[in-house]
Amino acid sequence: MRLGLDIMGGDFAPLEALKGSLHAQQNIEGISVVFFGDKNVVEPLAQQEGLDISGFEFIHCPEVIAMGEHPTKALTQKKESSIAIGFQYLKEKKIDAFVGAGNTGAMMVGAMFSVKQVEGVFRPVITSILPKAEGGLGVLLDVGANADCKPDVLYQFAVLGSQYCKYVMKIDNPRVGLLNIGEEREKGNLVTQAAHNLMADTTEFNFIGNVEGRDLFVDNVDVVVCDGFTGNIVLKACESMYYLLKKREIQDEFLDRFNYEGYGGSPILGVNGVVIIGHGISKSFSFESMIRLAKETVESGLVDKIKSSF
Repeated sequence: MRLGLDIMGGDFAPLEALKGSLHAQQNIEGISVVFFGDKNVVEPLAQQEGLDISGFEFIHCPEVIAMGEHPTKALTQKKESSIAIGFQYLKEKKIDAFVGAGNTGAMMVGAMFSVKQVEGVFRPVITSILPKAEGGLGVLLDVGANADCKPDVLYQFAVLGSQYCKYVMKIDNPRVGLLNIGEEREKGNLVTQAAHNLMADTTEFNFIGNVEGRDLFVDNVDVVVCDGFTGNIVLKACESMYYLLKKREIQDEFLDRFNYEGYGGSPILGVNGVVIIGHGISKSFSFESMIRLAKETVESGLVDKIKSSF
């Protein structure tokens, strides 16, 4: 299995990406990591750090899309960037998945312009893991790709999240909940009320009704659906609380499960290829986890299953 990696993506790239790739190549069976990046930067750095990267295929990409650049404009103007060429390889099926921790918008736009979204999917979506206090994991989506959503878009998020939980996370018959300000059917704004009505009548997934913020980390629900505006606020609030508590040197097993590095990244669901987006501040262990998630997602056949469901 050939997994492409944007070696230039992330605040601590390329060094941390290199270290994570070396660990992944050693610890994960059946993969071959393909680097996309600037050889003139990466190879001298690897030599300086004593890292042997001779076992990796390296596709030279002289340009880099910076974190703050406009996604569409940068992809149009920087056709020899690591993100643009990586997606071209994914489109041509020269790699089985593409992984990166660089400009999130560019990764999202790149996926939609190259492999494109699955026919019938209105908007691709980004997920985030929800650790459960009793053990196990859930999924929150969307977490930032789609700030404004219509009811039918939220309905599709439920389908995509349910498929991901079932085939990648191995959760049988995932419970799907709509994030709202109350459990009652009539609660919320016009969008969530209409979305609830759509979901309540479905047989495509196991809808359990509205869920509240207090349900996120207990074992009441597996897939929590919301618009990207709400989801991103939830995600950033959790990240902030995690770092504040760690700064106070609070030790707790459940708190440790909020460390994003163990999960690596988030898949873009609803596109015709496996694309994993990592956190911008990813370190080596996170890159290794991203590569592992990419392998598991490819092996699950998730993309074909989503195509069939739509």
